[in-house]
Amino acid sequence: MEKRWVQAAHNDQETTESLAQQLNIDNSLAQVLVKRGINSFDEARNYFRPQLDELHDPFLIKDMEKAITRIDLALASGEHMMIYGDYDVDGTTSVALAYSFFSQFTDRIMYYIPDRHKEGYGVSTAGIDYAKANNFSLIIALDCGIKSNDKVSYAKKLGIDFIICDHHLPGEELPEAVAVLDPKRSDCTYPFKELAGCGIGFKLAQAYALTHDLPKDSYEQYMDLVMVSIAADIVPVTGENRILAHHGLIKLNTRPCLGLKALMQSTGRDKDFTLTDIVFSIAPRINAAGRMDHANEAVKMLLCNQDDLAREQSLFINLQNTERKTSDQNTTAEALAIIEDCEIQINRKTTVVYNQTWNKGVIGIVASRLTEKYYRPTVVLTESNGLLTGSARSVAGFDLYEALCGCADLLVQFGGHKFAAGLTMKPENIDHFSDRFERVVAESITEDLLCPELTIDTEINFSQIDGKFQRIIAQMAPFGPDNPTPVFVTHNVFCMGNPYIVGAKHLKLNVKQQNSVTFDSIGFGLAELQNEIQPDRPFSICYTIEENVWKEQKRLQLNIKAIKFE
Repeated sequence: MEKRWVQAAHNDQETTESLAQQLNIDNSLAQVLVKRGINSFDEARNYFRPQLDELHDPFLIKDMEKAITRIDLALASGEHMMIYGDYDVDGTTSVALAYSFFSQFTDRIMYYIPDRHKEGYGVSTAGIDYAKANNFSLIIALDCGIKSNDKVSYAKKLGIDFIICDHHLPGEELPEAVAVLDPKRSDCTYPFKELAGCGIGFKLAQAYALTHDLPKDSYEQYMDLVMVSIAADIVPVTGENRILAHHGLIKLNTRPCLGLKALMQSTGRDKDFTLTDIVFSIAPRINAAGRMDHANEAVKMLLCNQDDLAREQSLFINLQNTERKTSDQNTTAEALAIIEDCEIQINRKTTVVYNQTWNKGVIGIVASRLTEKYYRPTVVLTESNGLLTGSARSVAGFDLYEALCGCADLLVQFGGHKFAAGLTMKPENIDHFSDRFERVVAESITEDLLCPELTIDTEINFSQIDGKFQRIIAQMAPFGPDNPTPVFVTHNVFCMGNPYIVGAKHLKLNVKQQNSVTFDSIGFGLAELQNEIQPDRPFSICYTIEENVWKEQKRLQLNIKAIKFE
């Protein structure tokens, strides 16, 4: 699908030139920094050298003192504590962190993750009943619970207290928990609002350690788990998340927990992982446990304290991931067939597809794949416990959650954020929902938003690219939402020699401008352009710059995102 090239105007030339001089870097790189809010030497220093000392005081989170007081009471009186979390990567890393941390102070503790297929998302009645039957009087819920008002009230009647550690948007009323830790609360003044669920658990551990004068390593040892949650949950890689991701990657690549170490080794390598590697190779494996069977298996792996057990558990997780791949590929093919066989679906501004036999665990992946292909808000539904349950995905710039709010009367429940959501409805409402969702989206989405956008940082010439230029870019990592890998545009480019295809659909070519060096380049998924590229035909390219290692030789390579012919 052709993309819109969007290059934001840059008007702050004075700040750019000043920053370039102070940092002794290329003006174009200084322009990239200024566009990301880096305007001074001190801001650049904090950006390039994230420091753990810059983490905020955890007690700035509303209700943190209440949470620590309640935990202290539970530990002092020998209460049984349950660590409760969601079944995705953020939830399982959160549970592993909190369970491991608080296990240092009590053996009257267990973790509980709901069964995706039987209990669904969030705090479940079954989980509360299990807590009551087994004498648990305090539940610490992570990455869920902010909208579980009825479940928390039910637990309270049974004599069970809740501490909620969540990062999703609250409803109009908060649950009746002892403490609700969520920076997105309207009355919470915490300076950073975008922590992942595991990040909230990290702040809870940090607060407990500060209260009891414990060494920093008692909670900093879990930064690899926090980093994995940041990558997998697609939260902004800015502020505290950037600090945690930076140091979490260092820990992952030097001394990871045994479960992550084994999982890394199962991919064929055990170092030099980036956030992108986590998103595409580690997170899917962890998620596979909850998608195909039960997420307890992922937590068990993350908590392993023996190498052989960790390797055994990672092998099991890998088998589940292989099963997941087969399931989501088959489901995607079936969903595409439904759309292509239905002329009405093809001409809509939304996609809503349903099949009662689809595996509930993979419909989120399928929704993402359909969104990539048709680039429009998408809902994929299956049947579970007599209801239709689904996953929704959006396109950049469109608020999916608001669109679902416009369909709220047709839903049993829903939750999520701008880009992804989950929903449940009665079977008889599917046609009404499909029509309403189409109408709500069509009334508010623009044609531009229905075409994928390629955001360009700045224009450069090949003569600017050298080893130092690339080293500065590398120091801007970790990359992710709100801090993406810089994308450059260069015009009047020519292909040297003949382009050729690798891996069936990827384009390899050597490119140069007049009087400049030649660069190796690759365009993933651009094989269809091979015949259009002629030696004497100039074109423009959008690309990122990376270091390619082949047979221990390092060379700069351009990763071409799109090509336009002059």
